[in-house]
Amino acid sequence: MHVAAPRRRVAAVAAGLSCLVLPLVASVPRAAASASPPLAAGAMAAAPYEYLGWGSPQKPTDVMAATGVKWFTLAFVLSDGGCNPKWDGSRALTGGSDQSAINAIRGAGGDVVVSVGGWSGNKLGEKCSSASALAGAYQKVINAYHLKALDIDIEDTEFSNGTVRKRVVDALKIVKTDNPGIVTYVTMGTTPGGPDANGKDLIKKGAAAGLANDGWVIMPFDFGGHSGSMGSATVSALEGLKAAVKSAYGYGDDTAYRHIGVSSMNGKTDEAGETVTTGDFRTILGYAKQHHIARYSFWSLNRDRQCGSGGGGDACSGISQAPYAFTKIVVQYTG
Repeated sequence: MHVAAPRRRVAAVAAGLSCLVLPLVASVPRAAASASPPLAAGAMAAAPYEYLGWGSPQKPTDVMAATGVKWFTLAFVLSDGGCNPKWDGSRALTGGSDQSAINAIRGAGGDVVVSVGGWSGNKLGEKCSSASALAGAYQKVINAYHLKALDIDIEDTEFSNGTVRKRVVDALKIVKTDNPGIVTYVTMGTTPGGPDANGKDLIKKGAAAGLANDGWVIMPFDFGGHSGSMGSATVSALEGLKAAVKSAYGYGDDTAYRHIGVSSMNGKTDEAGETVTTGDFRTILGYAKQHHIARYSFWSLNRDRQCGSGGGGDACSGISQAPYAFTKIVVQYTG
């Protein structure tokens, strides 16, 4: 991307990364999520991102009470320097504050999607040397929380390397086989016209591998220039994504729409002069409802409030808004 330290992507580094290397054990328990009851259609379609290690995170149960949102996408799980997953590459999956937050969300009737990746830090897709090893790392995350859904946010060097792109889709295919019913999302950057060459190649590799991915998701912001509103630019990007998924998988239009998704950014983005408004979010909501897309999320709940002063930041949107204004729009989407 064109910004040296975008907020969405710098978060993992800001939280601090460990250089401890722990080898992945050969025998990882599988199918931990297979016993979970089937999900209602659209149950996790609206799951905003929250970064618990950065940006003055809002208490998830407070957000639930104020907005009615039930699902959160918690970011980010990274490599600890080897093929081993940890929160921000440093915090253990179990026994700490992250698990406590997940327990609280579930205790209040909600649930979580865990996001692996992001812009900064050591990526499991690069640190794990094979698809089977990478699948084992993903499986550790699934087992830790008996997950029903997993998001792979593939960015920067993980996204730009064709070998790693193939490793990620091959690993996800293993995960889908070993965890019947688990929902998987692959999230990537985009141009206003849809995925770039790397994104299209990633989708093609998924189709060629036979990966039945539930949602190919784009992040329509930090465009480096676009025409019209950010809402209309997002619709244009989603149409390009739909065309790429339809072509790669041979889907019909309706099926293709149901396998795409969006993760926007609320308020001021990382790019000067680029702002996503609540009106833009309503435009995206209308599109999502019309086409029954797989996912409508945004970065991030940390920022879904007005700043005390000055411009946008890690903990506020940078625009005039009511508390949780963006979440209250996204939660209206039910699949």
